[in-house]
Amino acid sequence: MFPLLKIRYYDVSLKLVAVTYDKDRHEIHFGGKQQRLPRKRQTTSASERKRTDSLDAFDDIKPKSEVTTNDLKARLLKRMRERKEGKASRSRSPSPKKPFGESSSSGGFGKLKDSAEKADEKTKKPETSLDRLKRRLQARKRKEKNPDADGNESDLESIAQSETSILAMLRSVRKGAKYQRALSASSPIFPGSGLNEDQLVWQDAAQKWGAAELGPFSAEWDAKCHYPIDVIKSSAEQGFLGLYTSEDVGGMGLSRLETSIVVEALSEHCVPTTAMMTIHNMVSWMIDVNGTPEQREEYCPRLTSGEIIGSYCLTEPGSGSDASALATTCVRDGDDYVLNGSKCFISGAGVHDLYAVMVRTDPATKGPKGISCVLIPKDTPGLSFGADETKMGWKSHPTKVLIMENCRVPVSNLLGVEGKGFNIAMSGLNGGRVNIASCSLGGAQKAMLAAKEHLGVRKAFGKTLDSQQYLQYKMAELATQLVTSRLMVRHAAAAIDQKDPAAASLCAMAKLHATDNCSEVANGCLQMFGGYGYLKDYPCEQIVRDLRVHSILEGANEVMRLIISRQLLSE
Repeated sequence: MFPLLKIRYYDVSLKLVAVTYDKDRHEIHFGGKQQRLPRKRQTTSASERKRTDSLDAFDDIKPKSEVTTNDLKARLLKRMRERKEGKASRSRSPSPKKPFGESSSSGGFGKLKDSAEKADEKTKKPETSLDRLKRRLQARKRKEKNPDADGNESDLESIAQSETSILAMLRSVRKGAKYQRALSASSPIFPGSGLNEDQLVWQDAAQKWGAAELGPFSAEWDAKCHYPIDVIKSSAEQGFLGLYTSEDVGGMGLSRLETSIVVEALSEHCVPTTAMMTIHNMVSWMIDVNGTPEQREEYCPRLTSGEIIGSYCLTEPGSGSDASALATTCVRDGDDYVLNGSKCFISGAGVHDLYAVMVRTDPATKGPKGISCVLIPKDTPGLSFGADETKMGWKSHPTKVLIMENCRVPVSNLLGVEGKGFNIAMSGLNGGRVNIASCSLGGAQKAMLAAKEHLGVRKAFGKTLDSQQYLQYKMAELATQLVTSRLMVRHAAAAIDQKDPAAASLCAMAKLHATDNCSEVANGCLQMFGGYGYLKDYPCEQIVRDLRVHSILEGANEVMRLIISRQLLSE
């Protein structure tokens, strides 16, 4: 055998035909040419003897055997690369010297390997929860492919269904779908600014899924007034139908801040469809938090899996902003409730499967007292729906009146405590306001990106529009409105997570500021397109129409001012 250190100086890029090694004569023949190597000198020190014995570069080559050129090049390059990596690791983190006389069974390369492993351990990032879940899922897949193989039992046994649903966020989207991040991290409107590693993973997963399943079809759904219920149900595979529902009933168990990040990313591709998903999430969460164990077990897994879709029913023809003035009656008759009344502007009415309806169970009371929440399945006798409303925006889903005429439901369908339904409704709306504000962020972000691209292409007065100082200043103003709105929304979402006593006012502030400002951002971007912005061939006109309603629903912005001022002045 000969040391690798003697071979590494030869040019492995030469087009060699064959290589042979004559051990007796200590010669190497390259393509018929003889090259003599200096004979190994006798080593005296223990370290040199170990290095010489360990550098067996061609253990698998017999004397006079032939090796193809490609094989030799591959082996030489591999050895040289290993030595180079080992030196780099050793320079970053030198391995401690062993006591005199202690030997290594792996020799010189073993020392380099040990040094590299120790260096990797020191530079290795701490394992996140997603990394642990990903590792466990990989272990389970290996176990499924080879049941007889030994595995890490602690990993396999700790895998729960909820963890699988979380990892679903990391699944690849439809084949052929491509997503490329539109902004670098240095952009002032980059939505990932200030997020940690896990939050960026959620954001990226939502962006990829939205780019594949929502963005390419949003304009078509709007033009044809088509409701993509099948797409909404399929989003359950990614965990989007139970974002902040508890994990034990099939939800993702995300925080409200993480939910806001996901909702914003999805709405950048289709605002109305994402808004419908947030309403469904609110219903699922209300049942999860306020329902009995039987209700949670019956409804939540079906809601988070997309088997059934839910709607939220509060507004009535005679009570909009004054929600506590609702007049739908709910009278107990034995083991049933009999409901009479109507709800208007119900998103998904007639298509969705479950309705969380606010009713008055105590007719003698007025205002918030005496209001309860009842769950009504779609096929309940006495439940019917009006005609689909013709709307300015949000055209890709139905909005109808929900009518109850002697609608009979079991008493077990009561959600929470009788007479406490208004509290349930308002707690749901706090998160709903953050969600709808997050939808505004996504729509405004899309409008900004479209305007930015247009300004770089369109020319006027001999130069592109992005060279015009007025438009530069206008874009700066719109960007500031967008970013300040994002900061307020995420601050309000964090306040819900932390159970901040001022959460209701902070959510109202976020909804007020974000929906109004993001609507202005979209309208300002449309203006930069000129006449083209008014055409359906360009995205801004649909964004303007879709965002306009956000200042009205989930509590009109005038009511948001009322909520803020009441809490502000009462202290």
